[in-house]
Amino acid sequence: MFASIKKNWFLIGIVVVICLAKFAPEIGSKGGILMPEITVKYIAVFIIFFNSGVSLRSEDLGRALLQVKVHVFIQGFTFILFPVIIFTLVKFLSVGEFNKHILEGLKILSCLPPPVSSAVILTKAVGGNEAAAIFNSAFGSFLGITVTPTLILALVGSKAAVPVASIFLQLTATVVLPLVIGQWVRHMLTNTVNLKNVPWGQIGSGVLLLIIYATFCDTFSHKDVNVDPASFFMTVVLIISIQVCLLYSVFTVSSTRLLPFSRSDTVALMFCCTHKSLTLGIPIIKIIFADSPSLSLITIPLLVYHPTQILLGGLLVPYIRGWMLGGQRTGRRTFSFAV
Repeated sequence: MFASIKKNWFLIGIVVVICLAKFAPEIGSKGGILMPEITVKYIAVFIIFFNSGVSLRSEDLGRALLQVKVHVFIQGFTFILFPVIIFTLVKFLSVGEFNKHILEGLKILSCLPPPVSSAVILTKAVGGNEAAAIFNSAFGSFLGITVTPTLILALVGSKAAVPVASIFLQLTATVVLPLVIGQWVRHMLTNTVNLKNVPWGQIGSGVLLLIIYATFCDTFSHKDVNVDPASFFMTVVLIISIQVCLLYSVFTVSSTRLLPFSRSDTVALMFCCTHKSLTLGIPIIKIIFADSPSLSLITIPLLVYHPTQILLGGLLVPYIRGWMLGGQRTGRRTFSFAV
C-alpha cells in the first residue's frame, strides 16, 4: 500500500487538496489566510520559473528559442484556431436555448493567451519539452497584451483597455527575472552541487498542488454567480468536452509522422495550446462588462475552464508520462485519454 501511495502521490494529492478546498474555501481564496493573491500569483509562479531556470541547461533553453515550428504551432493554435473553433461552436449553440451571456464569455475565453504557470509545470511534471513550454507561455502572455484586445474587438465587438505597463512588469518580475536568476544559480553551483540529485519534478508538482488548492478554494468561494443549475451543468459539460477534444486533437495532429515533433514537443503543445489565462481574462471581462447586470454570467466559462484545465492536466500527467517514456515514435497512437 505504501508503495502504491508513493507511486500515485500526486493524484492522491489532487483529491486531498480539492476536498480541503471544499471543506474550508475561505482559507485559500482571495483575502484568506493563505493570501493566494501573493503566495500563488507571485511567489508560486516565481518558484516555478526559478525551478526551471536552475534545472534546465542553458543549451536547452537556447535550442528552444530556435524551435520555430513549435512556436508557430502553439501561437497559431492559441490566437487563430482556438478562437475560430469557439466562434463556430458559439454560432451553432446560439440557435438553441443556451444562455447568451455565457456564450459571450466563451468567446472572450477563446481570445485569451496561455497562462504563465500551469502549462509549464504540467509539461515539467510529465517530462516534456519544458524549455519550449517556458518560451511559449511567456511569449504568448506578452503577445496577448496586444493580440487579445484585438481579437475581442473582432469577435465580441467591444474594446478592452488592457493595462499594458502593469502586466508587462508583472510578467517580467514573475517569469523573466526568476528564470534568469535560476540560470545564474545553476552556473554558480554546477561545479559544487550535483543538480541531478535535486527533486525538481517533485518540487514543481508540490507547487502545482498549491495552485490547484488555491484555484478550487477560489472556485468554491464564489457565491455571487447567479445562474440556474441546468445552465451551469451544461456549461461544465461543454467546457470539459471542449478541453478533452482540443487535447486529443492537438495530440493526434502533433504526433503524426507528417510533422517534425518529438514526443516531448507534443506534451508541450498539448498543454500550451489548450490552456487559457485567468489572470488576464477576469480583468478584461470586468473592463468590458463593468456596468452589465450579466457580468457574473459572462465570467462563468473562464471560472469553470481555469480549474478544469489544471485538474484535467494533473489527472493526465501519469498517463502522458507513461506514453512519452514507453515505446518508439511509431507507437504514439496507442495512447488513450481514458483515465
